[in-house]
Amino acid sequence: MAPEKILLPLSPPKDKQAVSLPELTDAQVKMQENIQAHFTKDGYTLPDVGSSGELMEEEKFWLSYECQLRYLRATKWKVDEAIKRLESTLKWRRGFGLYNHVTPEYIEPEAVTGKEILFGFDAHGRPAFYMVPSRQNTTESTRQVEFAFFMLERAIDLMDVGVESLDLLINFADKAKNPSMSTARTVLSILQTHYPERLGKALVINVPYLVNLFFKIITPFIDPVTVQKLKFNPNVVQEQIFAENQVMKDYWGGNQDFEYQHEKYWPALIQLCQSRKAQWLENWKRLGGTIGIHESAYKGDFQAPEKTSGDA
Repeated sequence: MAPEKILLPLSPPKDKQAVSLPELTDAQVKMQENIQAHFTKDGYTLPDVGSSGELMEEEKFWLSYECQLRYLRATKWKVDEAIKRLESTLKWRRGFGLYNHVTPEYIEPEAVTGKEILFGFDAHGRPAFYMVPSRQNTTESTRQVEFAFFMLERAIDLMDVGVESLDLLINFADKAKNPSMSTARTVLSILQTHYPERLGKALVINVPYLVNLFFKIITPFIDPVTVQKLKFNPNVVQEQIFAENQVMKDYWGGNQDFEYQHEKYWPALIQLCQSRKAQWLENWKRLGGTIGIHESAYKGDFQAPEKTSGDA
């Protein structure tokens, strides 16, 4: 009897190789403290947004200690520039509708063919974000771009303690339809501007001539650091990027015989991500619900602050 197909997303693995970042210097510690002080000063409001400048709970949660460091690293440790970029992203997240518009219900028509899938984790615990352009099912539109970042946000929901980035796995087999230059540039611009330090690797297979030409055309628009993360036609198992049981069998060489069935996969993914995010938010609130809380604190071995006799 043939083994049953895998139809559901995988939960994060317990065993992974930690990604270690260099220890902060005294000067870098001070830089993070300056950013923290900027966003937590009395009366702080997001500039140039009128009367709605007060930060929402979700925005304070997003402004974690690690988030501040990601923007500092991306700006080569320039505090003023990091603050400007953080504020720019806060405004973009509102305008893009991540908190109210780009919902599972709104975005679901883009998901029905499995053209973008979260499944498995690499050796460092990074979520694998599969893109299958041949399964494109809608005319090019704003919603396609919104879907890509909805799925990226769900990948972030799947990042365990110590994991801050994801892997893109793009398969151009089966007469894949190439996105237009304008769409590609829009996605790249958003990724580089508003998701710094989030890309672990970009693994691309079955690259035909026209797609290869396409990548050569868009490469000048990609940050040089990002270009170094691109890898064409890798054997992800032999190269020990993924363990066999964390990657799809078809095309990618793993042993997971995954089949996309939307009615099973989609609600399971949404429930998994929502339950993890809800638990993190609850932990974050019990830790004080403030800007700058460590992601490792609310994701990891969470310990609620002990109540004193004066607490309610």
